Amino acid sequence: MDLNPHPPTPSREREGETLALYVHWPFCVSKCPYCDFNSHVREAVDQAQWQAALLADLAHEAVLLPGRTLTSIFFGGGTPSLMDPATAEAVIRAATDAWAPAADLEITLEANPNSAEAARFADLAAAGVNRISLGLQSFDDAKLAFLGRAHGADEGLAALEAAQSAVPRVSFDLIYALPGDDSPGWSRDLDRALALGTEHLSLYQLTIEPGTRFASDVAKNRFTPLDPDRAAALFELTQERTAEAGLPAYEISNHARAGAESRHNLTYWRYADYAGIGPGAHGRRTGLRTVRHRKPENFLAAVARNGHGLVEEEPLTAEEAAHEALVMGLRLAEGIDTDSLAARFGHPLVDQPAVDRLIALGLMWRSDRRIGTTPAGRLLLDSILADIAA
Repeated sequence: MDLNPHPPTPSREREGETLALYVHWPFCVSKCPYCDFNSHVREAVDQAQWQAALLADLAHEAVLLPGRTLTSIFFGGGTPSLMDPATAEAVIRAATDAWAPAADLEITLEANPNSAEAARFADLAAAGVNRISLGLQSFDDAKLAFLGRAHGADEGLAALEAAQSAVPRVSFDLIYALPGDDSPGWSRDLDRALALGTEHLSLYQLTIEPGTRFASDVAKNRFTPLDPDRAAALFELTQERTAEAGLPAYEISNHARAGAESRHNLTYWRYADYAGIGPGAHGRRTGLRTVRHRKPENFLAAVARNGHGLVEEEPLTAEEAAHEALVMGLRLAEGIDTDSLAARFGHPLVDQPAVDRLIALGLMWRSDRRIGTTPAGRLLLDSILADIAA
């Protein structure tokens, strides 16, 4: 049900605190068979209409979150590199007018390596983007075809070179643990990835998400996912090789040189506030969970009626917030400060005897007030969370 239009009431209790902004661009050239993100294929996109809608949605959040320092903007999708650079520039300008930009403001845009999109990188940089996250996914044409990607391996490497020429900070994604993957082959891919000179890598194991085409393919026995033990061995190899190369894992699937971590994603994992605008975008502000309409047409209609795209705005209970902070924080190599978070939410996060048992098993660690998962523990994070949640 749409939230009724009314003048929003700003919350001034956290003025002076930091804020991140997520901007969702929902359109793609095609839908990848593994993807469960909010992405849609449309024959045509009215760029002017979408620019106006995103700016209206942003203005609504700006009124509710006055006095913040903006630390990051992240254009996600979908495929934001399909966005007109003028739209990115307009959103960046509106955001930095609404909130005081940090001196080291990080502005990331996700991109696919199609040649037509790579040609936009210089224009996106001129618009203010200073970090590109590139969806390479593989160095192998056969694997790219299996993953339903619209680019080839050579095209991907050319796009990476274009991104590195355009902006100072670049990350790229690879997907591994595909059917048939083994340690020698993945080790060669890691060699190649680590030699390309980026400061950040996102290395994801293939997961079969409900509702995707891959889920249907597996149900129909069209292919068999990689054995979990083999996938675990590849994960362990990834941790070892990236650490040796100076890009250790700071989160389960994300690896970076010291100081090159994604500041935007750290906002999520450290459980700070962020505004989310655009179709399907989630946000977390002043104790509220916010959700926008997922379908692009429904989002546009809501903005026209109400001045924003919100479909849900719910307060988080102390227990919900504490659990979310635990789930997010234990993804990080740095772990969490349990005393600080318990004081923040007025609710204990963990069962200490359960943590002690897992430390004895080598799956968790404790240092002063912080606890975290070891690399072996991160392989079993869901089970660990079920064991230790207070």
